[in-house]
Amino acid sequence: MLENVVIAGGGPTGLMLACELRLAGVDVTVLDRLPGRSGESRAGGLHARTLEVLDQRGVADRFLAAGRPMQVGHFSGLWLDFSRLPTRYPFLLNLLQADVERLLEQWAAELGVRVRWSSEVTGFRQDATGVEVALADGVTIEAAYLVGCDGGRSAVRKLAGIGFPGTPATLTALLGDVELTDPPGEPVFMRRTEHGDFSVLGLQPGWYRVMTTRYDRVAGRDEPVTFEQLRESLIEIAGTDFGMHSPRWISRYGDAARQAEQYRRGRVLLAGDAAHIHFPAGGQGLNTGVQDAVNLGWKLAAVVRGHAPEALLDTYHAERHPVGERLLHNTRAQTALSRPGAHVDALREVFAGQIAIEEVNSALAGMITALDVRYPLGDGDPLLGLRMPDLDLVTEHGATRLFTLLHAGRAVLLDLAGDPEPAAAARDWDDRLDVVVAKGPSGFPPAVLIRPDGHVAWTAAPGVDGLRAACAKWLGPVTG
Repeated sequence: MLENVVIAGGGPTGLMLACELRLAGVDVTVLDRLPGRSGESRAGGLHARTLEVLDQRGVADRFLAAGRPMQVGHFSGLWLDFSRLPTRYPFLLNLLQADVERLLEQWAAELGVRVRWSSEVTGFRQDATGVEVALADGVTIEAAYLVGCDGGRSAVRKLAGIGFPGTPATLTALLGDVELTDPPGEPVFMRRTEHGDFSVLGLQPGWYRVMTTRYDRVAGRDEPVTFEQLRESLIEIAGTDFGMHSPRWISRYGDAARQAEQYRRGRVLLAGDAAHIHFPAGGQGLNTGVQDAVNLGWKLAAVVRGHAPEALLDTYHAERHPVGERLLHNTRAQTALSRPGAHVDALREVFAGQIAIEEVNSALAGMITALDVRYPLGDGDPLLGLRMPDLDLVTEHGATRLFTLLHAGRAVLLDLAGDPEPAAAARDWDDRLDVVVAKGPSGFPPAVLIRPDGHVAWTAAPGVDGLRAACAKWLGPVTG
């Protein structure tokens, strides 16, 4: 079998997936149709769970050093308090997509990922042994698998014939990074008016992100967009343009919400915007794509390297499709809650009162940040399927954190009771599993099997029944 993967799309999702594959020893090539980085940044922040998965790989500090934390988020412009989130990262990290891509590309280069620009995928054919990928320049590349991370208009998804059902756009939003001579006094300024919504976000000294949303028209998908359109839209909605000038870039988007019917068709898979598009409410899109990549990467690597059967890849769709479905659902709800008019005004007032209740705030914050994602890994212990918290631990080598144990992208069997039985039961998977004996906080099962993506696959409460079955399911059958 060919031991390489081709990824179409060099954005955050594609780069994160490439890094995950390289950590597992899989050869990977990233193709992108653009001649190079555009510098555009539709997304502007990393949520807590994304920071956690970066921490799980030992690179979170790079992103933290480049961004600015904010302990608030929002649901349709109604503020959420992130400060009490159960994580080491109880905040939104303001960091432009261009900077996220720059840092991911640096990490990818360190790991040996090849990125080929001006490489547009125009076709492919697959069989039981691999995929032959055709490029616009006439070059063909053979791979074991092809992953489409190539955005909402994904060529890979279309070529694969995968349906993309959903709801069409009902509004028009404009976005631009500009300079303002008379900016609002708040670093994050969001307002609803009878004419639509607008927001102004301070990015860097002198630079601001301006967004406007109109609910009375839907622009054509390929209509040109200009700085003057953004300026006129802001004046109409806000009554001023805040002295807007010197645009870096301008873009338009809508609230079309669509999801791929299948995240996998044979040796072709989809992730990120290629698998789901939606209105960018709450800043969830980039984060969901990165988390798609972290769910898929270790599974795809295990199959490519011959450790696990292809059936493992079906769990990617089973686990991530419901997450994407919920994402579309909550962003549709947010756009409905944003529309102008007395009826929505009343609904927002009632909803704002509910958000002030701590339990409601926590539930919405957990959803927006994806800290509450639980995969259907079985009944029993409440931890099953959830992300494992970043526990403070003490091993024979000294103090450490759980996420440090995941830096290599391998599964971890964490023994918190000093019981040799779990390690003995999992001994046949030593080539794919790290066994760590440690002391930690109370309240956790005596032993926990943690997948490479940080989610709990098995717990001993109190015995080791089922551990070998869990190892075989997630790490592959015993070899040799």
